[in-house]
Amino acid sequence: MTRSRPARPVLLVAAACLALVACVGCGDDSSAGKDLQVTNAPDSFQFQVTDTKNYSHTYTYTWANSGTSATVNQASSISGGDATLVIKDNAGATVYSRSLKQNGTFATAAGVAGNWTVQLLASKVSGTLNFRAQKL
Repeated sequence: MTRSRPARPVLLVAAACLALVACVGCGDDSSAGKDLQVTNAPDSFQFQVTDTKNYSHTYTYTWANSGTSATVNQASSISGGDATLVIKDNAGATVYSRSLKQNGTFATAAGVAGNWTVQLLASKVSGTLNFRAQKL
């Protein structure tokens, strides 16, 4: 008596499908939230993302700042994780670095006018991230 065995490729495909279905709900929320708004205008930059949950992402923007410094207003509501705002001047020097958990209005160090880099490093953040940078 011979037994019939299912073909191995069929078993592999079935196992792969089951693994995919099982992982659809796994892991952290990789969505940027319900609302991402960025306004990148000369001498004024604004960023807001709401309703994040365990979100990790790095945002990098080039911002035209005709001044040598800027004010940064941070108004975030973070219930978990952390987000760091880093701003570099036209020469690549870091003129600002602060956690978005710290709300308030702060000044950057003096830098070189021109194209500045605005970078937000979000690590497992839950909540709302909000900041504005304006030429001083």
